[in-house]
Amino acid sequence: MVIPAYNEGDEIVACLDRILDRVSIPCELLVVYDRPSDSTAEPAAEYARRDRRVRPLLNDVGPGPAGAIRSGIASARSPVVVVTMADGSDDPAQIEQLTTMVEQGAAVAAASRYMRGGRQLGGPPLKGLVSRAAGLSLHALTRVGTHDATNSFKAYSKAFLDEVGIESDAGFEIGIEMVAKAHRLGLRVVEVPTTWRDRTQGQSNFKVREWIPRYLHWYLVALLPGYGSRRPYKG
Repeated sequence: MVIPAYNEGDEIVACLDRILDRVSIPCELLVVYDRPSDSTAEPAAEYARRDRRVRPLLNDVGPGPAGAIRSGIASARSPVVVVTMADGSDDPAQIEQLTTMVEQGAAVAAASRYMRGGRQLGGPPLKGLVSRAAGLSLHALTRVGTHDATNSFKAYSKAFLDEVGIESDAGFEIGIEMVAKAHRLGLRVVEVPTTWRDRTQGQSNFKVREWIPRYLHWYLVALLPGYGSRRPYKG
């Protein structure tokens, strides 16, 4: 599992506890932060001394969420990589289910807030409106396999990630990037309903207005056969 973290402090302990309480399969938790001075670093290191499944990792790709996720994926040793947030918004009880769906042949398994049975509780209204509109319209227009292409909580085939590469370099747009690339390659994208809860501690690092153009790019890659690279490439 890859967990991008930014100044989570002791809250990272609760995050790791939640995940490890609900995941019984063999796993590795990569807690990725940008700087040695990040307040996540020491609590994560202390946790790792008690539990070898946890591995703190200094982001060596580039600052920000995309760099942290890319750094974690590059260091992951499992054939299935799950990206989940440090803020408690994702449901860790679904990690094993998402993993199994990839093991059964999906390139991407998405936790979906917007399919039947899914819910989104709280969060900035603009962010929720944009992500819901993007997810539902993209599914209606292209049948990409998920109603929630923008959600970061997904499981991926490591072989698929290695094949297509990751071009996201700023925010959390890797979720829609990988859905778009899998769709263009004709690979399976599947989903399961999830309940997403806005964080109750700390502050979100999601920059809606700054990152919307990056999400739009990958939306158009999925939607328009002639847009962008004709075959996703290793970037």
